[in-house]
Amino acid sequence: MRTTVLCFSGLDPSGGAGLQADIEAIGQSGAHAAIACTALTIQNSQQVFGFQATSKELLLAQAHAVVDDLPIKCIKSGMLGTTENIAALAEFLREHPDYLYVLDPVLVANSGGLLGNQATLVKAFAELIPLATVLTPNTVELRALTGIDDLEQATQQLFAMGAQAVLVKGGHEDTPAYIRNALYINGELVSETRCPRLEGEYHGSGCSLASFMAGRLAQGDNLKQAVHHAETWLFGVLKQAEIPVPNGQRIPKRF
Repeated sequence: MRTTVLCFSGLDPSGGAGLQADIEAIGQSGAHAAIACTALTIQNSQQVFGFQATSKELLLAQAHAVVDDLPIKCIKSGMLGTTENIAALAEFLREHPDYLYVLDPVLVANSGGLLGNQATLVKAFAELIPLATVLTPNTVELRALTGIDDLEQATQQLFAMGAQAVLVKGGHEDTPAYIRNALYINGELVSETRCPRLEGEYHGSGCSLASFMAGRLAQGDNLKQAVHHAETWLFGVLKQAEIPVPNGQRIPKRF
């Protein structure tokens, strides 16, 4: 069977982000996606209206049910929703130290809706950061996690908090012509990419990138290879993105 990525993420009814984005991106990477649902959200491609988090007991029960059944190589987390779910995932990861782990520190949806209490989630994420193979924050999340505005200093603060590697995603920065992503390993900048900035806003681009990376890592890519493959793939699916509402966020066409 294909190697498996186990995703801890929330359900997005629109299918643009969350678990459906994870499943589609991981499938496109060549791996198989297993799911531990962290929350049921009320949202569409344009707006978050609310959510109900899964209990930590149910979350761990979902994960443990598939551990002995599937060839899991990597964990990917997105929306976790509560400090209890963050602690539960940390417990799970410590039980399975051989798994690779891609931490996408989701705090706010692309539409701007909160996906949990930001202040308490930021504090709780400190337990997960040292357990991650790589973090994939956008610059908004990077500043929130560290309380530091300067991006280089904020990135180094994550390493002071125990990070092993960080991919800083620059889509929220004021660079009209391009988006700069930067990969750091052990505090050192090892690669950066600049891709043309496409028109519009996209729903689920961050989920898709992190999940494709996780799929490639599960299949044996090193981190630089996984990032390169994921960025190349994502640019292609964003160029094909569909527009459900005029002037609204676009949904990546992952197939």
